[in-house]
Amino acid sequence: MSVKIRKSLVASALFGAAAIASSNVMADPLNDIQKVGQQTQTAAKKSQDKIDGIYGQTIEMVAEYRGIVDETELLKVYNDHVARLVADQNANIESLERQIATVDKTKQDVVPLMYRMIDTLEQFIKADVPFDTEKRLERIERLRETLTNAKVTTSEKYRQVLEAYSIETNYGSAMVASQGSLEVGGKNINVDFARLGRIAYVAQSFDQKHAWVWNTSSKQWDQLGEEYLKPVKDMIRIARGQAAPELVKLPIFGAE
Repeated sequence: MSVKIRKSLVASALFGAAAIASSNVMADPLNDIQKVGQQTQTAAKKSQDKIDGIYGQTIEMVAEYRGIVDETELLKVYNDHVARLVADQNANIESLERQIATVDKTKQDVVPLMYRMIDTLEQFIKADVPFDTEKRLERIERLRETLTNAKVTTSEKYRQVLEAYSIETNYGSAMVASQGSLEVGGKNINVDFARLGRIAYVAQSFDQKHAWVWNTSSKQWDQLGEEYLKPVKDMIRIARGQAAPELVKLPIFGAE
């Protein structure tokens, strides 16, 4: 082989080696760039995932915060409402305490008053026209027993006393008739009674031959003349509902 051929082969070999070396040198930076790109993408994805996670947590926290704020506002409104209720209840309690104190004082005043009212009513009955006297005085005794009964409230005791007064008041406008006996001259005579309130209280024997009127001044029965026999009879019939109301001439005693 000639020297020129050997030189050519050597040159070719050197050129091929240089080309291969150059090719390897160029491939390494590309691989490195690709690896860096992949790493960057991976890091970017991880960062995005973290950002997405943080954003989701932030949204949840914001929603929770808004819920807490709304609940706080509701609780504040409710607490204000409860505070007003408590204030009103405290005011009612104070009012009740004042009323209770007043009631205790009222009881101290009412109890003696009721005893005086009963005594006064008893005196009035004894001085009044003598109709149903026994029944009316029995009512007085029941009232006294009620006043000493611890099971009966003060208000109920007072109500019964007022009721007794109301009954006595109604007697003043009633027109009633009844039968009984009247002691005259030491003898008991069966008679018909008729009463117009406390204005007139008359009696007539069953045979209608005698008539009497209660004298409020002398506190006794006065016998009436024959001119009053028919008027008394008419009054008895009217009181029984056996005749229509009409004017009746009767002796009337002025009130004291």
